[in-house]
Amino acid sequence: MNLFTSYYSSPVGLLQLQCSDKYIKSVFFVEEEQTTSQEHKLLQTCTKQLDEYFAGKRKKFHIPLNQEGTDFQNIIWKLLFQIPYGKTISYHQLAMQYGDLKAIRAVAGANGKNKIAIIIPCHRVIGSNQSLVGYAGGLNKKRWLLQHEAKYALGVQQIPFSTSDLS
Repeated sequence: MNLFTSYYSSPVGLLQLQCSDKYIKSVFFVEEEQTTSQEHKLLQTCTKQLDEYFAGKRKKFHIPLNQEGTDFQNIIWKLLFQIPYGKTISYHQLAMQYGDLKAIRAVAGANGKNKIAIIIPCHRVIGSNQSLVGYAGGLNKKRWLLQHEAKYALGVQQIPFSTSDLS
């Protein structure tokens, strides 16, 4: 399988985008470009939809996605994809949606293995006490994304997370 790579400079950091001939395979934060960007129609579509998201005009992504994972991880990623724009849920709620509260740690682990940041919105999962917890891109980026969505979905300028959530 051929993989095509490009980079997207978002307001919250540099993203590396990868696709096969048919699917977006990954969108993740990087510090710097690691390869030369390549052209591919899916990468262009992904970039356009990210532009719209960051402009507050896109609330749901419509692009073919496929990331390698277990059956369990794929179920959790589908549940993540269903979290509405501008909303958050807890890991507890996500485990309940999966149907097994005892699986909360496995659910959190699958959430953390998501390789398609922003599009599969793992940033919308927070702690049961409404605190920001865990995000591969860092809690500052998670906070920014949640505030960005709240601004366009709800007209809220600041989400009341304490600064201790960012340490």
